[in-house]
Amino acid sequence: MRALGYFAGLFAAALGLVAVATAPAWRLVSQFAHVPFHRVGNRLAMLGLAIGLYVVARKLGLANRQAMGFGLPRSQFLRELGRGLVLGVLFMLPLAALMLALGLREFAEVLTLGAVMKLVLTGLVSGLVVAFIEESFLRGAMYSAVSRESGTTVAVISTSLLYAAIHFFARYKIADADVTAFSGLELLGGSLSEFARPLEIADAYLCLAAVGGLLALLRARTGSIATGIGLHAGWVTVMLVVLRTTVVDPEAPKSILLSQHDGFVGWLTLAWTIIAAVPLLAYYRRRQARAAA
Repeated sequence: MRALGYFAGLFAAALGLVAVATAPAWRLVSQFAHVPFHRVGNRLAMLGLAIGLYVVARKLGLANRQAMGFGLPRSQFLRELGRGLVLGVLFMLPLAALMLALGLREFAEVLTLGAVMKLVLTGLVSGLVVAFIEESFLRGAMYSAVSRESGTTVAVISTSLLYAAIHFFARYKIADADVTAFSGLELLGGSLSEFARPLEIADAYLCLAAVGGLLALLRARTGSIATGIGLHAGWVTVMLVVLRTTVVDPEAPKSILLSQHDGFVGWLTLAWTIIAAVPLLAYYRRRQARAAA
């Protein structure tokens, strides 16, 4: 479990950086631009993880393309990423339609085609950036290190649990006027406070863990993070468009199917992920069998 300990320590160090450095970093950034306090904390955590990942990757012998999940030739990697992106969008569109059909979410306003296309493009760029970072860290370096030492099952479970956990950080907000020298600690405490109410976040956490598990299983099946980056980006693209064009109807009889975390993940998305994972994994199993034949 040495590798798992390294990555747990890396994550803890990033949280420590948020607590100690967010306040002075925010004051420095504020001299040039207005950036929300929690966003500075989020960027610091990402910077700390990136630097720490470099150190840990060298320490564990992961500083190579294969271990990081980038072992495919560039052209093949991009093809697999593109295929995953299309499948990710196709995976999410029926779920979005189901939410609308059940009255769980409803359109906030009528948008022009240009506005919709801008939203799609923005969502795609955000999705690719988020997917590249998270897949490289979790299903790339961490998966390789843990699977090599403890096996595939432990790697799938551990990366999935951590993947779900990180989505609850940097959601706590502090107004500019309330920032003090100790606001970094307050930001960290506020971010961790949701874990003190496990029943309130159970639906969102289990849903995100299932998504992480699917991505990890595809990493194990394909030997690359290309498919995961594509799927992840497709999911984020559709989700961001839905979140920005529709609103939750809290009075809907089935509103319990959406979590309070973000109004999208929850019991409905968990069920859909499990159902849709079956044909998706089967598709990649068949592709793997054909490639080996």
